[in-house]
Amino acid sequence: MTFPTSPLQVELRRSLRRELVLARTQTDRLFEMLAPLAIYERPIPERHRIVFYLGHLEAFDWNMICGMSFGASSFNSQFDRLFAFGIDPIDGKLPQDTLADWPPLEEIHSYNRRVRHTVDRFLDRAALVNSREPFVENGQIFRVAIEHRLMHAETLAYMLHWLPYDMKCAGDRPRIPAGIRGLSPADAVDIPAGVATLGRETDGPFSFGWDNEFDTHEAFVPEFSIDTFNVTNGRFIEFVRSGGYEQRSLWSDDAWEWIQVSGTRHPKFWVQRGEDWFYRSMFGEIPLPLSWPVYVSHAEAQAYARRAGKSLPTEAQYHRAAFGSRDGVERLYPWGEAAPGPSHGNFNFRSWTPRPVDAFPASRSAFGVFDLMGNGWEWTSTPFGPFPGFHPFPFYPGYSADFFDGKHFVMKGGSPRTSALLLRRSFRNWFQPNYPNTYATFRCVEN
Repeated sequence: MTFPTSPLQVELRRSLRRELVLARTQTDRLFEMLAPLAIYERPIPERHRIVFYLGHLEAFDWNMICGMSFGASSFNSQFDRLFAFGIDPIDGKLPQDTLADWPPLEEIHSYNRRVRHTVDRFLDRAALVNSREPFVENGQIFRVAIEHRLMHAETLAYMLHWLPYDMKCAGDRPRIPAGIRGLSPADAVDIPAGVATLGRETDGPFSFGWDNEFDTHEAFVPEFSIDTFNVTNGRFIEFVRSGGYEQRSLWSDDAWEWIQVSGTRHPKFWVQRGEDWFYRSMFGEIPLPLSWPVYVSHAEAQAYARRAGKSLPTEAQYHRAAFGSRDGVERLYPWGEAAPGPSHGNFNFRSWTPRPVDAFPASRSAFGVFDLMGNGWEWTSTPFGPFPGFHPFPFYPGYSADFFDGKHFVMKGGSPRTSALLLRRSFRNWFQPNYPNTYATFRCVEN
């Protein structure tokens, strides 16, 4: 068989192979952190046991790449189905599976090794330009697999966060940070009226976007002010101490029912011992770092904003503050055109914890807003929905459309566990408003 060897093909294949190896490394490291029996735990009740994800990543790659695009015959159709969908909750009920429902680990590992070998073989031989296989042009289906894995590298971190500490191999215990250093005297920045460009153009050979990122369109954004920094633990503790969780008027009906049923009275990442507050990090508790961005659900962020007489930014306001400028030129990233680097923020798996909100001066946008990418996803007030001209991926029609239900909200930016590949300005994340497990923070706006 003659392998495609044009310069574009060679460069594209090399890029895909490098990204796939790095993505696999991130997920492998997470599973290697676990004590022997932790793989069968379910740290978040609404999610599958961890063992499902051990098989899911490779089953996804097999079903999408090997089966659909290249027509390969299955060598384990049972695993292809089990780990594609798992034992899902039915009608909102929690999963009811038992340990006996899952295959032995060695069988899963054997399946994973064989899938990886086959995926690599197809990547080495595929025509990535002028391809005859469906969804392979410009490496599209391989990029789907890579970014799917990178997103799971982050959501798995959320899951492992809530395991008991003795079920994880200890990483570096975070240092206790000092208070906020060098904060600007201004707590908010005025953003003049202007146009925000959302979405993205059709992909080129070295770019990729999910279906919900298309098509590009402009939105006029009236003048508003936005917090210079994300709300910190230090500021949010004032909301807790002043009884914010007991004030019915601050909460939507659904959110109020949630905090009453769950007993939520502070962010999930916090632990109270007497009069003292601590932060539950991945590998240990530390005194609550007041200078770090607070991680909360959308419902908690919204209640805080209401208490302040403000609101959460819309998706368009986030874009205007992050990528806009006074001369009307929009940037690729908040800091400019340079690719994301260590000085620009806390992302790309560089840390297990946040950093102080003023730790990255180079993250500043043209309007002087800090940390718009990294250190924590930023909640918006915009329900997750399609852009004009939306077309679902034909090979993954439910990826976005299944969540256009008015019950999920757009998140922008990124967290310490977000890959740099996902920091493109068109990328959209989303979660339900009462889900408290994510590395998600917020800032307020005033119109």
